[in-house]
Formats: sequence, structure tokens, C-alpha cells
Amino acid sequence: MDLIIPVYNDSTGIRETLSSVTELSSKAVELRVFVVDNGSSDETPTVSMELAEDHEFVNVLIEDEIQGSYAARNAGIRNSNGEVIVFLDADERVPPNFVENVLSTVETQNVSYLGCNVEVCNSAPGITAKYNQQNAFPVEQYLSQEHYAPTCALVVRREVFEDVGLFDARLISGGDREFGERVHEAGYKQGYAEDATVYHPARTSFESLAKKNFRVGRGFCQKQRYYPERYGNPGIPPKPNGPSGGDDGDEPDSIFTRLAFMFLSVAMLACRGVGYYYEFFFGEGRDDIPAPTS
Repeated sequence: MDLIIPVYNDSTGIRETLSSVTELSSKAVELRVFVVDNGSSDETPTVSMELAEDHEFVNVLIEDEIQGSYAARNAGIRNSNGEVIVFLDADERVPPNFVENVLSTVETQNVSYLGCNVEVCNSAPGITAKYNQQNAFPVEQYLSQEHYAPTCALVVRREVFEDVGLFDARLISGGDREFGERVHEAGYKQGYAEDATVYHPARTSFESLAKKNFRVGRGFCQKQRYYPERYGNPGIPPKPNGPSGGDDGDEPDSIFTRLAFMFLSVAMLACRGVGYYYEFFFGEGRDDIPAPTS
């Protein structure tokens, strides 16, 4: 099994994740970890290399020609050789039995594409973190309604990439959904691993949440640019549908919280809209990056 972790300017996050994955143990499978630095300008590459020196199964790769997490993940895929590939994000943690639970679910469900349970952890005060914790990753719904799992907690058999191609490195966001839909259309069985948990920190500031939604909006416009037959023509944003992460958690416990959540939902929808039209008016097609091919 290979674990691929893209990272960009996040020395704290990669230290947290590597300290977690290096504690993984499995007698049933050889584990290899590939940290792919996406051209960081801070101390992240140094931190990654220092941590890799203490663990021979940790490898550090550099992808600085194409800026984007999907390009970094693709570099990891090309340099790995495991039959099962797990994707995590820098700043996440996994429990010691994560490998066993992933492999067990892949075998028992007989799937080639697996989404893991994501638990958003919040130790900070503030309404933004609480909102993000409640509404972040309804992975099971993503799989059942939109046929994809987020790349922060995704497991894929290598044969799938060999058949349908890698992630679309032209996309700034939404490449996980585009790839998952490709996998579904190719007829591969997808599953959900409730017992394989990934712990993801909550976004604690309005700014970080807004930036994420801005990227999501840009990514959807890019998907329309490259795949109009699947996502519609650029210039007409999609209507909000499917599991948006805004209506599936427990009810907020006070009127103030409900009103704050309502405001944040509207604000994040606006951020996605601004990102969409920013990409529509100012974005350009990446002809220098090839489309994914099998």
C-alpha cells in the first residue's frame, strides 16, 4: 500500500501528518509513504526531508513545474508502485488501525474506489470552526449522490488509474469529483469505509473558509471549460444541489447559531459565485497541461 500526501507551504501540517502515518503498523502489507512538495517557498521541504531521514519508507518528491494539488498527486502516483493507493492531505491524522481497516473494507466490499470517513476536529472557539465542523465532509452522501470522495480521504486501486487516467491537473478544485465520476462511468464499484477514519482539522477563520469556496467556484467553471458535455457551458453556474455540507448536520443549538450558520451558508455560496465568475472572465485554459488519458 502507498500513501500519497501533497503539501504546499505547510510545515506544521506535514509534520502532524507524518508523525501520524509513521505510527501505522500492518503485518499484512508493506507501507510506503510519498510526500509530494508542490514547490513550497518556506521550510516545508526541509521539514519533510528531516522526517523522512528517520523512516526509510517515507519518500519526498518535488513537483514544482505545475502548481496544483492534483499535479502533486499525479507525481506521487507515477513514482509509486503499490496496488492500493491512499490519498491524504497534509494536516490530517489517522489512527493506528487505519491500514487494516482500509484493506479490510476494500476486500469485504470488493471495491476499486473507496471513500473514508472524515471526522472534522475542532479545538478552537468561534462560530466559523463550529460551522465547518458540522458541514465539511458528508463523504457517504458524496458517493451515493455524486459518485466521488474527497482526495483528503480516498483509496484507489492502481488498475483504475491505468484504465481511466490520472487526476486532471488543469483543475484548481473539483478534480476529485471529476475523477470519481470518470471512475463511476467506467463501471468500477465504489464504496465507503465507515471504520477507516481520517481526522481533519476544522477551518477556524472566515478567510480560510472563504478562500476554499472561492477555489471551489473557480474549479467548477474550469470543469465546464474542459468538460461542457458533463457540466454545462461556461457562463451558466450550476444550481446548488446534492450534499452541499449545509443541511446534513445536527440542528444548531441556539437561534444565534442558526442565524450565524445561515449567514455563513449564504456568504460561502457568494464566495463560490465570485470564484466562478472570476475564472469565467479572467481564467485561461491550460493548454500546456495535457488532459488525463488512460
